[in-house]
Amino acid sequence: MSAGRGSAPPAPARGLVRDASGVLRCWWAGDDPLYVEYHDDEWGRPVVDDNPLFEKICLEGFQAGLSWITILRKREAFRRAFAGFDIDRLSRFGTRDVARLLDNAGIIRHRGKIESAINNARHAADLRAEYGSLATYFWQWEPRARSRPRRITKDALTRRGPAAEAAALSKDLKRRGWTFVGPTTIYAFMQAMGLVNDHVEGCAHRSVVEVARDALARSR
Repeated sequence: MSAGRGSAPPAPARGLVRDASGVLRCWWAGDDPLYVEYHDDEWGRPVVDDNPLFEKICLEGFQAGLSWITILRKREAFRRAFAGFDIDRLSRFGTRDVARLLDNAGIIRHRGKIESAINNARHAADLRAEYGSLATYFWQWEPRARSRPRRITKDALTRRGPAAEAAALSKDLKRRGWTFVGPTTIYAFMQAMGLVNDHVEGCAHRSVVEVARDALARSR
């Protein structure tokens, strides 16, 4: 039976939110314009460029214990403070730079996280030298389809937690000297950089991301 004239649209399924124009999105996007833009234009799109991959893994480390929207609002300040997350430039930061960053109110002033970003830049340079690019290294940890839930729903994601591949990648990074790269942090990085498509079923952007992932050339 069709809805009567003037009837309200049905409530969105669990894990989805509907905006004023009727577009369905993942629940976490909410209605903050900055967060909605990030959800629509960035999250889950496959990334194979080293600079944004490195930036994202650093920012995920800064997020630990905080909300992503807090980091998102400070992202431009982070980019200015950390030399655009250029691996070579950041790897040369020293004690004076740490002191300067601890004085920067535009970023998260946490000594351990600041020193971690610099430390990780040095190890990222080693990975790039070994693999040719960070993308080659990170994408080898892409979860296989058979390890994924049959349907991506909020309940499935909540029950499942980080993928086994995220735990394995976290372990390998720690072995290589990286810090602030626990399994939860690494899985959030995988979700954001498109190594998995965790836009939930019914989200208007799930199919867009899947098309982009299907078109991506992977070297194994």
